[in-house]
Amino acid sequence: MSAADTTTPTQVPPPMPVPPPSPPVAPRRRRSSGTTPWLLLAPCLLILGLVMGYPLVRLVTLSFQKFGQSQLWGFQPAEWVGFDNFTGVLDDGEFWAVVVRTIVFAAGCVIFTMVAGMLIALLLQRVSGWVKTLINIALVASWGMPIIVATTVFKWLFDADYGILNALLSKLPGVEMIGHNWFASGPQGLAVIMLLVVWGAVPFVVITLSAGLTQVPKEMEEAARLDGAGAWGVFRYVTLPILKPIIVMLTTLSVIWDMGVFPQVFVMRNGHPEPEFQILPTYSYDRAFVVNDYAQGSAIALITVLLLLGVVAVYMRQMLKIGEVE
Repeated sequence: MSAADTTTPTQVPPPMPVPPPSPPVAPRRRRSSGTTPWLLLAPCLLILGLVMGYPLVRLVTLSFQKFGQSQLWGFQPAEWVGFDNFTGVLDDGEFWAVVVRTIVFAAGCVIFTMVAGMLIALLLQRVSGWVKTLINIALVASWGMPIIVATTVFKWLFDADYGILNALLSKLPGVEMIGHNWFASGPQGLAVIMLLVVWGAVPFVVITLSAGLTQVPKEMEEAARLDGAGAWGVFRYVTLPILKPIIVMLTTLSVIWDMGVFPQVFVMRNGHPEPEFQILPTYSYDRAFVVNDYAQGSAIALITVLLLLGVVAVYMRQMLKIGEVE
């Protein structure tokens, strides 16, 4: 018998059975209470209700009443007159002239603000770092300047006798502007006020558009250039569609702000805007606190609010369309 025959074969243990995989356990979702968002929003809603709710309710109430100086001092009770205030306002030709002037003024401010803001934002993408820093500092400084201070500066710049602009223009050959009164006519004076409004609004537009331009993919711009597109083609077909939501938002905000311009006109005209300088906010103020017809002033203010709500509705519709496309 050989040694191989006497060797006991090694017993290999049978393999252990593999347990079947357990079904995956779905993570537990915490059910958010329906009242939690409202509790978080409650402080903000309370502040808005106190700051805006009561004045708005009071405005609506006054617009349907006969409320003058006698009612203000308590000599006579306020009388409900229904829609008489609105009828009187809408039948007044001066009111419609003010509406047209306000629309033209706001449209001019918005167009010049958006065009200038876009050009400066595009320029900031092409300058060196230190130049961009200096421009941003100047923009923030002009943006943070109080409106009263900015208005005073512009009054000095456009002063008829001591204005620096008239002095500079008079140095041009054949130009004599010393003593020229920029506020002698409504269009010239409103153009100066429009320039003041644009000067104060451009920084916000530039900063916002500059942030949006950083999100434009460089690859798409390079691809457009390789396809033969020039600078205008790249801007129109690449940059502009990406910036459309921001442009819509800025345009809507500019319309709301520019239709509500008050201190620039009021201070520039020394607290007494002439009829050719009246826009809806100053016209409402004039009716309420100069003529002492608080009810009709409230009606004009309420009509202005309704016009602005129409602008907001257009803005919301455009944003919903953009959301559906995306």
